[in-house]
Amino acid sequence: MAAAFVDTARITIIAGHGGHGAVAFHREKYVANGGPDGGDGGRGGSVVFVPDPSMSTLMDFRYKRKYTAEPGMDGSGARRSGKDGKDLIIRVPQGTVVRDAETGEVIQDMTGVDRFVAAKGGRGGWGNQHFATPTRQAPRFAKAGLPGESREVILELKLLADVGLVGFPNVGKSTLLSVVSKAHPKIANYHFTTLMPNLGVVYVEEGVSFVMADIPGIIEGASAGAGLGYDFLRHIDRCRLLVHLVDVSGSEGRDPVEDFDTINAELKEYSPELATRPMIVCGNKSDLCYDDENQKRLREHVEALGYTYFDLSAATHGNVKELVKKIAEQLATLPPVKVFEATYTPKPPVVDTAGEVSIETEDHFWFVEAPWLQHLVACTTFSDFESRNWFDKQLRQAGLFDKLEAMGIQDGDTVVMYDLQFEYQR
Repeated sequence: MAAAFVDTARITIIAGHGGHGAVAFHREKYVANGGPDGGDGGRGGSVVFVPDPSMSTLMDFRYKRKYTAEPGMDGSGARRSGKDGKDLIIRVPQGTVVRDAETGEVIQDMTGVDRFVAAKGGRGGWGNQHFATPTRQAPRFAKAGLPGESREVILELKLLADVGLVGFPNVGKSTLLSVVSKAHPKIANYHFTTLMPNLGVVYVEEGVSFVMADIPGIIEGASAGAGLGYDFLRHIDRCRLLVHLVDVSGSEGRDPVEDFDTINAELKEYSPELATRPMIVCGNKSDLCYDDENQKRLREHVEALGYTYFDLSAATHGNVKELVKKIAEQLATLPPVKVFEATYTPKPPVVDTAGEVSIETEDHFWFVEAPWLQHLVACTTFSDFESRNWFDKQLRQAGLFDKLEAMGIQDGDTVVMYDLQFEYQR
């Protein structure tokens, strides 16, 4: 039995917690007062997405929904730092788009990238070796590691195909794919034979080929959930060219011109951009036509709209080679496969700064701790200017600088907040 095709998944990713710093003192024969030598905690492992060309579905994510990276190890004596946590590598099919679960914004398109760090591991805490001063020569404290980033994301697979076959059910899309490629989609004379997208590589001549996708049939009302709805239309979002198959045989009593307009309307309802994609229209099952009226009407209608038209019989291979050559010619003039730009902007976390703050001072060092402050330090990217400004604003709004100044802090004194250390300036 074939594996189910899964093209969306909602998962939670959690980066590893940083290891804790160690409180330790140097012990050596004949060496008195060896001093503090507690090592730092290791960094927590990050969660990393890696595209894997051997994967074709998100089936692996159907049952496992939570992914947690390895934490960093705690530091130890002799200034030994803890081992960094191992990154958690999550393999996804090529063409997967990572979205923020809350807003739906694109975080990263995995097309054309080797890896993407989706959640960074927490920084390790400092050991007591960092806190020795001329007046505090034996500090008996170290800093805890910081938590890693966590977020809920939606994985959305958008197949990487140059050409997308669209049209009503049972118009011959699967038959055409099986004729022009080595793909073996299910073919039968009933609607919705195709329940999942199929891909096939079409070889035109030496050095010229393209990927074609057979998308399960759309019907009128798909936008309202009729038939398979829009479940699989996402897979032609990237297609550079659409091939629209229309049944001109009249075998099901439908009008081909109405069918063409109906499918185009559904495409536009799904995505106005997709509706403007270059398209070749094929009047299929021409071998079953009793007269040429339907073919003539459809040809005149689509050519008046500026589309290229082909009479086609996929079952008897009529005009198939000509269609393949035309597709290759048109693809040669079109831009490469679409890559979705990231639209996600991380929102500053909401931090409740109302809790108590512990402030200790010694020899121009000011040690500041609070549960909310630990969270604030963990979620700030200090290499980013805007992130640093936001951090400074949070401290000022919490009144922390006012408290330090009231306690007598001077310009040039050192402020220590967990694994963050900076020189105070008014």
